[in-house]
Amino acid sequence: MKLTILGCHSATPRINTHPTSQVLEIRNHIFLIDCGEGTQVQLRKNKVKFNRIKHIFISHLHGDHWFGLVGLISTFRLLTRETDLHIHGPKGIKEVITMQMKLADSWTNYKLIFHELTSNTSQLIFEDDKVEVYTIPLDHRVYTNGFLFKEKENERKLLLGAAEDANIDKAYYRKLKQGFDVVNKDGKLIKNDTVTKAGNPPKSYAFCSDTAYSESIVPIIKDVDVLYHESTFLEKLSHLATKTKHSTAKQAATIAKMANVKQLILGHFSTRYDDVSEFIDEASEVFENVDTAKAGKTFEF
Repeated sequence: MKLTILGCHSATPRINTHPTSQVLEIRNHIFLIDCGEGTQVQLRKNKVKFNRIKHIFISHLHGDHWFGLVGLISTFRLLTRETDLHIHGPKGIKEVITMQMKLADSWTNYKLIFHELTSNTSQLIFEDDKVEVYTIPLDHRVYTNGFLFKEKENERKLLLGAAEDANIDKAYYRKLKQGFDVVNKDGKLIKNDTVTKAGNPPKSYAFCSDTAYSESIVPIIKDVDVLYHESTFLEKLSHLATKTKHSTAKQAATIAKMANVKQLILGHFSTRYDDVSEFIDEASEVFENVDTAKAGKTFEF
């Protein structure tokens, strides 16, 4: 699993601060999470292949999280995209995107599929044989979701020497990796756990931006490998966090500790801060394994 930060600042874009957007590579998927202004330029800078993006997840309809979307959709059209594009986002995302395209007479030459979200409880919104994606209801000024990405169980690893000693035909190796018992060349049933071992443990990633401090998300993100949690302010400006329904670095760290996550990534910094090192200092007082997001920075886990 690989996370690439395209932008991690709030509100107004500047030369060196880009609004929220990131790419998650998970089990042969490339998921785009939020699409602030300038996202497609950041995608090119980070050499992300446009045609591999088939699902886009939009947390909410504040501009710094989706103003780059219609431009990206338009560019896909100009590049003669043919692959379906799925957009998962709040109710209203279909209306606002299609209105812009209608007025510009720029309908796509590929299928644009909207999955509008309205629930205030966590829901499974995407699933295939390798990955599940759930919403994380957040507490913000407008309807907002975070997203939980979970790998399904990996295939078991074949112990080749043991399989050969057990006289198993190679044609059954695939079924062994899938966890089945098989019959060997002598007609004897071979138990799966004698010739395989468990695969790599599945990974999980939770994206939480934007939100006020909310302990209600803890059961949803419990034990995730990596949590990205907004930290718009430092604790000195906690009154602004309360007023605008954002979080501080300390509050993000508190959520990480309560949820027993393995790693915390802070982001969505207010552009009033030129140096975000203080965010690590503040969060580290509560939670040890903490890092900060930065445009172009990657995390592999």
